[in-house]
Amino acid sequence: MSAHLPARSRLVHDAIRTAGIEGDIVVLPDAASTAVLAAQALGVEVGAIANSLVFQCDGTPLLVMTSGAHRVDTAALAARIGRGRITRATPEQVREATGQAIGGVAPAGHPAPLETLVDEHLATYPEIWAAGGTPHTVFPMTFTQLVALTGGRVVAVD
Repeated sequence: MSAHLPARSRLVHDAIRTAGIEGDIVVLPDAASTAVLAAQALGVEVGAIANSLVFQCDGTPLLVMTSGAHRVDTAALAARIGRGRITRATPEQVREATGQAIGGVAPAGHPAPLETLVDEHLATYPEIWAAGGTPHTVFPMTFTQLVALTGGRVVAVD
């Protein structure tokens, strides 16, 4: 199954299989680099899209898995988790931390594990979709699987 996937998506495929996630990575005909585009391509609510956003916090990368229906309030989030200022990572910092480009960052398949926060709102959907390592790839899972896959801490992000 994974042989036809882009190299970055094969890494994600291997990571999700290791985590026991059985959903397949789907290759979309058009790039779905935003939650709105992904939701339209899949025919799901935008809130069921798990955006992978990379930030910098206290000098290290921080992955925030947020519902496509939310914007991350970085000041409130920093206070909520008792950390310093949270700022958006540059495209170079995103690629260095994840091995993936903005618009296709998956919750797994990175060179090293990332500290991860997971938007509690994603728990309201029976199935959520995340990027599969490229802007053209996505895969389904449950909220519980996302938390287990990332080792993430569940928080309100907005």
